[in-house]
Amino acid sequence: MVRIILRIVINAVALWIAYMILRPNLVIPESFGSLLLVATVFGLVNAFIKPIVQLLSCPLTILTLGLFTLVINALMLMFTGWLTGSVNTNGFLYAFLGAIIISIVSTVLSWFLPDNNR
Repeated sequence: MVRIILRIVINAVALWIAYMILRPNLVIPESFGSLLLVATVFGLVNAFIKPIVQLLSCPLTILTLGLFTLVINALMLMFTGWLTGSVNTNGFLYAFLGAIIISIVSTVLSWFLPDNNR
């Protein structure tokens, strides 16, 4: 349970950093509670919808040597915005840049999580 809460907080921090870099073209809620809600929805979208999309787009991902995964990440961010109604990406380009920033930040922050599998 603690690990899930940490993942939500990491998503929230990553979303906030992307917002700070891409502002005013990426708009997310500024209140901490709303940001946690968006981070939770973003995590659920990445956990349940993204694997289905990745499976369906596997040939295209292989053809582009994995670069299509960046497009999928941008689409997941846009879908999160559509679901919550509180994330505005101002088009695909800023969703793409935001998804790259979110991926980098969440990867770096995840390095500091303890590995429970050892």
